[in-house]
Amino acid sequence: MAKRLTKALRGKRRWVGLSVSNCESRSELESKIKEIAPSEDWRLMDFSNGKAILRISLKDQSEWRSILDNPGLPIHSVTMSGKIRLVRERLESEHN
Repeated sequence: MAKRLTKALRGKRRWVGLSVSNCESRSELESKIKEIAPSEDWRLMDFSNGKAILRISLKDQSEWRSILDNPGLPIHSVTMSGKIRLVRERLESEHN
């Protein structure tokens, strides 16, 4: 069995909290993200009630930020952190 990489050896990540409009399903959102993604290294972690959490690579952070920074777009960034827990909390507090 292959050994898991230790935390220090894994690539660093950022979690992006997204506000999403005009998407009815997870697969629809994933296809829209594929169209705008600056790299292949991302994963949609959560999607519900117009909010989503995206895992991206730290090295791609500035490219993602420039794409998702426009609040006028149907998919835009609301928060970003190195901890998914903080992004979930921020999205919850914004939603209430």
